[in-house]
Amino acid sequence: MPDISALRADTPALVKNPNLIHLNNAGAALPPAPVLRAIHEHLDLEAHIGGYEAADAKATDIAGFYTAIARLLNANPRNIAFATSATDAYARILSAIPFRSGDAILTTENDYVSNQIAFLALQKRFGVKLLRARDTAEGGVDVADFEILLKKHRPVLAAVTHVPTNSGLVQPVAEIGKICREHGVWYLVDACQSAGQMALDVEKIGCDFLSATMRKFMRGPRGAGFLFASDRALDAGLELLLPDMRSADWTGPDEYATHPTAQRFEYWEMPPALVLGGKAAAEYALSVGMDWIENRVKMLADLTRKKLAELPGVQVLDKGAERCGIVTAHATHWDSKTLLEKLWAENINCRVSSLTSAQIDFPRKGVTWALRVSPHYFNTEEEVERMVGVL
Repeated sequence: MPDISALRADTPALVKNPNLIHLNNAGAALPPAPVLRAIHEHLDLEAHIGGYEAADAKATDIAGFYTAIARLLNANPRNIAFATSATDAYARILSAIPFRSGDAILTTENDYVSNQIAFLALQKRFGVKLLRARDTAEGGVDVADFEILLKKHRPVLAAVTHVPTNSGLVQPVAEIGKICREHGVWYLVDACQSAGQMALDVEKIGCDFLSATMRKFMRGPRGAGFLFASDRALDAGLELLLPDMRSADWTGPDEYATHPTAQRFEYWEMPPALVLGGKAAAEYALSVGMDWIENRVKMLADLTRKKLAELPGVQVLDKGAERCGIVTAHATHWDSKTLLEKLWAENINCRVSSLTSAQIDFPRKGVTWALRVSPHYFNTEEEVERMVGVL
């Protein structure tokens, strides 16, 4: 079992400020020392010998990014691409789907705000029809309704956010993946909030695409993310809407050849320091152990929900058969700005989710905002108790 004190000692922010209680890991987690070291060392190398030369010198290490992410997802390195964020990865994937007027996208009521906006933009520009499967009374997508809509409308794409940004809900992505595979529908999973806090296996999920960021529970750098593209997607020739000289080769004056691997979803300009930081973050998570991380994060989140629910007038908002490391709560006597200022004054980092992130979920819960608390494995039970005590 990993040593919590050792993990905290390997987190520079906590060494510098032992009183810091960072419970905003769904926003941006505190990076461990190896991640910072990888980034700083490469930037220093660039400063001393030049950017292109540094990338050439570290080509083998940079290639290790794909191996590390593949291990994290139970995938092959050829199916992994670097992106600058989860939203960037998601947009690249959407650009590869050859939508036509009248095509349908099937999603859920709890999909991430940026994804919902992208779907609406596709609807506006290309005449794509947007369908949302309803939620169950317990919370989370109604898989039976999802299947009914899929069979009826034959969507070109099914898209599900594994963990919403505004809730601790965990969607049944593997169940949905089985349905999508049975009917030959392209399946995209947004793992932005689940990567790094939960063990992910693209074979079990059955997705054609998966997108994620490094800055959240992965404990990696901002400006880095990744995507997975299945062999089925690669074999079908899906590619970026606007590829460049990394995504493809210019093979003649009037022709190009798409890269055979998921590199076809990358652009030539990439930040090698952040790629190396992302590699270090993935390797760090794997060394700690994803199963242990998942169990500890869920334990801390359950404790947080229990303690918040004991406060007078506080409503814990998370629903669903399975819940994770994001905890949301609301109280009518709370003011969002004052609440955060009170926590910050005590060196406690949390965040507020607003209505603009949950236009379907929050009205149904009768709130316009929620306090979001997101512990990670380096947090302690005492920190949760301290946060609740301040509230």
